[in-house]
Amino acid sequence: MRRTCSTNTVNFVNDLRLIKQVAFHEAGHAAAIHIGNRQKQLPPIFFQIFFNQLHHTNYPDEFLSAANEHPSTYLSKIEGGRLIHTLPSSVDKAVSDFNYTQKQNYLVAFEADIFNYLVGPIAEATYVALRDNEPINPYLVDLNALNFYGGHSDLETINDYLNCLNLSAVEREETLSRLFLAAFSFINDAENWHAILTLAEYILSSNKAIIDHEDIITILDNNKFFLARTNSWF
Repeated sequence: MRRTCSTNTVNFVNDLRLIKQVAFHEAGHAAAIHIGNRQKQLPPIFFQIFFNQLHHTNYPDEFLSAANEHPSTYLSKIEGGRLIHTLPSSVDKAVSDFNYTQKQNYLVAFEADIFNYLVGPIAEATYVALRDNEPINPYLVDLNALNFYGGHSDLETINDYLNCLNLSAVEREETLSRLFLAAFSFINDAENWHAILTLAEYILSSNKAIIDHEDIITILDNNKFFLARTNSWF
């Protein structure tokens, strides 16, 4: 899960507005992975957040190298977090030897990954709308609009997932629309949004290049880091 942007990395680290957007993007992904998966009774999964502000001195060398050589590749990313680690050529083939319960569990996990990819750019779009005092709903910000909120890489991966399903064009559109609306609903839940806001604040206030899994889970579960600095966020 990589938050992408066509801007130069140097410009990124000097653009506070964009940095805040990226924090909400990754916080959205993280909340979906942890809270959303738990709501679906899916197993916990390890992940970390890498946040690309190059003034940090504790980035792994390979992360800094990639950011400098390909500044438009990603501004931040989540390492791990996928329930389906390797996409099959066909879901039907992948579950051919499964019993009914195993098949259903696999499909739930498969769609959960797609859902989790959607929540990141929707969280960023929601933050921008609130910041700019603009309305937001699934009709004003549709799937294609997510490209404007760092969602290009997310949508590409979602497309890879959908290609594994044996769906007609209509079924494909219905599946994606259903998950898109579910992701919006997740964001619109006040408790979920507060968790995203809390984690986004922590990402920025902690000044860490790498947000460890344990820290992410603690923030999302306790939801107590928010220090009532709402006005400074918008």
